[in-house]
Amino acid sequence: MVAKNKPKGSLLHPTFKIENIVASADLGVELDLYSIAKASPDVDYEPEQFPGAICKIHEPKTALLLFKNGKIICTGAKTEADIRKAIDQVVKIVKDYIITTQE
Repeated sequence: MVAKNKPKGSLLHPTFKIENIVASADLGVELDLYSIAKASPDVDYEPEQFPGAICKIHEPKTALLLFKNGKIICTGAKTEADIRKAIDQVVKIVKDYIITTQE
């Protein structure tokens, strides 16, 4: 069996592979990061080290930074579909830990 050579790029036509997409999202709510980290073994929160909680999703393999103001940074995804799946999973984790203000 003869192995096929991988296509080589050139200066004018480099080959590439998507390895990591970074995306941001805004949930539009405030989050209780302490409670989220306490409830989920996949979330680490050490506010003296970093102001956001780190959530590791196993499938698709991504890491998401969660901030109290409801903003999310998703990293490690290889497709837009992976980003959607990862954010949907995080929403399921955090939905019970929204900070509500009484007026």
